[in-house]
Amino acid sequence: QVQLVESGGGLVQAGGSLRLSCAASGGAFSTYGMGWFRQAPGKEREFVAAISRTSGLIRYAESVKGRFTISRDNAKNTVYLQMNSLKPEDTAGYYCAADPRNLIPSTHAQYVYWGQGTQVTVSS
Repeated sequence: QVQLVESGGGLVQAGGSLRLSCAASGGAFSTYGMGWFRQAPGKEREFVAAISRTSGLIRYAESVKGRFTISRDNAKNTVYLQMNSLKPEDTAGYYCAADPRNLIPSTHAQYVYWGQGTQVTVSS
């Protein structure tokens, strides 16, 4: 069983930056594809970014391209999400997820393991 713990969320002004981290334990992190999703109140969970196990394939949602960067450090069992030029519409709970098949789809239903999330609030 894989445990995922997110950190790094908080309150930031529009235009600011945050770096989220997701630490994994209890599983073969280096073999999993990893994704970040977000969910705002009253909205469905949406795809943000994903990275394959060797970082050879990376995907981004159109809404965050050019502003967010996903990366991973397999030696530290951690995946990161660097968020720059934040906008109020980025406000949401951010969740990391693991895909043991390493397919890193943009659909959340295919990820098996999930963290509890970290809140990001961007003020205007």
